[in-house]
Amino acid sequence: MIHYYVSFENPLTFYVQLQMTFEVPKEGPETLELQLPAWRPGRYELQNFAQKIQRVEVLDAASQDVLTTRKLTKDRWEVTGAAGRTVQVHYNFYAHQMDAGGSWLDETQLYLNPVQGFMYIEGRQQEPCQVQLQLPDGWQLACGLPQTGPNTLQAQSFDHLADSPLIASPTLQYRNYEVESLPFYIWIQGECPVDWTRLVADFRAFSAEQLALFGSFPAQDYHFLNQILPYKHYHGVEHLNSTVITLGPAELLMTEGLYKELLGVSCHELFHAWNIKSIRPAEMQPYDYSKENYFRTCFIAEGITTYYGEYLLARAGVRTAGQYFAELNTVLRKHYDDYGRYNLSLADASMDLWLDGYKAGVPDRKVSVYHKGALVALLLDITLRRLSNHARSLDQVMRRLWEEFGQTGIGYTEQDYIRIVNEVAGRDMQAYFDKFIYGTAPLEEPLDKALGFVGCTLRIQENAAPSESVFGFRTVLKNERTEVTDILPGSPAAAALTVDDEIVAVNGRRVDMNLHNLLSTREDQHYELSVFRQNRLLTVPLIGQDGQRFWQKITIEKLPEATPEQQASFRNWLKQEF
Repeated sequence: MIHYYVSFENPLTFYVQLQMTFEVPKEGPETLELQLPAWRPGRYELQNFAQKIQRVEVLDAASQDVLTTRKLTKDRWEVTGAAGRTVQVHYNFYAHQMDAGGSWLDETQLYLNPVQGFMYIEGRQQEPCQVQLQLPDGWQLACGLPQTGPNTLQAQSFDHLADSPLIASPTLQYRNYEVESLPFYIWIQGECPVDWTRLVADFRAFSAEQLALFGSFPAQDYHFLNQILPYKHYHGVEHLNSTVITLGPAELLMTEGLYKELLGVSCHELFHAWNIKSIRPAEMQPYDYSKENYFRTCFIAEGITTYYGEYLLARAGVRTAGQYFAELNTVLRKHYDDYGRYNLSLADASMDLWLDGYKAGVPDRKVSVYHKGALVALLLDITLRRLSNHARSLDQVMRRLWEEFGQTGIGYTEQDYIRIVNEVAGRDMQAYFDKFIYGTAPLEEPLDKALGFVGCTLRIQENAAPSESVFGFRTVLKNERTEVTDILPGSPAAAALTVDDEIVAVNGRRVDMNLHNLLSTREDQHYELSVFRQNRLLTVPLIGQDGQRFWQKITIEKLPEATPEQQASFRNWLKQEF
């Protein structure tokens, strides 16, 4: 067994003291290697957690002799002369990152994501692990790991430990509820108003809807670990039988806007307990924490989860159809705002998460596995329903994945997913994959056709801002300066402007929070713009193109004259009246 000991001396420094103790057999290797994870499951990019490590020392526990240690890479250490010894590894970990994937220490709490700070021994990742925490009197401990003693946690393996965050605090609040005898815990750290009756009822409703979809659960219990913060924040990360959610500002928790976010992210993260934590891509069986784990199916892991995270809230009666459509329309806006959808497929975007998937990146390069992934999941779900008159849907695809791969612990491949979709559809769905997963075909027409089956339509409206709709560029005000931030390829602006241009005048009129008005004065749409580009004053022509419009607003709405059949189909899909 590998033992970890966690303590802290001065929380004002944010440093946590970590100790790792383990035995090395006499016949064991003369050298061993210690690895600190370089990334964490749920965020598929290298994060280099070794930046947070200070003063690594390796000792013989009995003699306190220092063992020879050499750093091999940025996050890997070689220890010599360990055979036949009980080895202690000491180091400090800087816990000063308050988000759902981070760690935090102050005088009010210890919040720890083990994947950030705990090393493992290469080749011994499957050994059981025990974590003991030295905590002040009166502090409570929230974690998905079983507690085997006071402030003592037990993990089956390093993978189990790394995927089990904890919060320890004297001010933790919690409530629990059950669905099909399965216990769920809602933990809240933070000073905030909580309507526990409403919260528990809504959480129970969407939990029951998810459990009914899959038929069984991957774990013995589940923990929602909520950090409710005094400032604006939004983040969630999935784990084996828990999630961490960071949300704020705290005083607004039960207001409609922030409560909506809490429900959405919570439903999303619970769905991940099946989809990615158990139904795992073959490339991640097991995780390799030392390097990138490339996989092409994040449109399943994140895209389908993004779709279900909002859809199941409506299906469970927690949200109205109108509220659900508002969330869908946000996804549509984010997808259609970025012309990268013409340049990168969903499968390739999954690979590129490791490159720049969580950053804005260069203009028009990539597509979101979350947003487009959710839209193609919606398209697939309604298509399966239309082909079978609601006898089959994406629900059956997900349950098959759970039964064949989640319950068995076998990783699935792209071909496994395609096979299951074809079998559920009862026909060859390769055109869907070629166009929307491996290609960059537009979604408007197929989505509108699919939505018609459930009495809805895609509505396309003109953008009211002429800079965006007529000329294809966006600006932002910075210190009373109007700066260009985005330009669409092939638009009139692309022939005249560049990102970071400061627009100072239109046809000789000074720009002062009046750009839209100044670009609406001429019917021939011919303008001269005065811009500062790299501190040089230039005059450039800006000429609109008749009939061509950009950045249109695309929304999903109910058909005003839906047939009785369409209305019945809507009820089958959303479990709500039309």
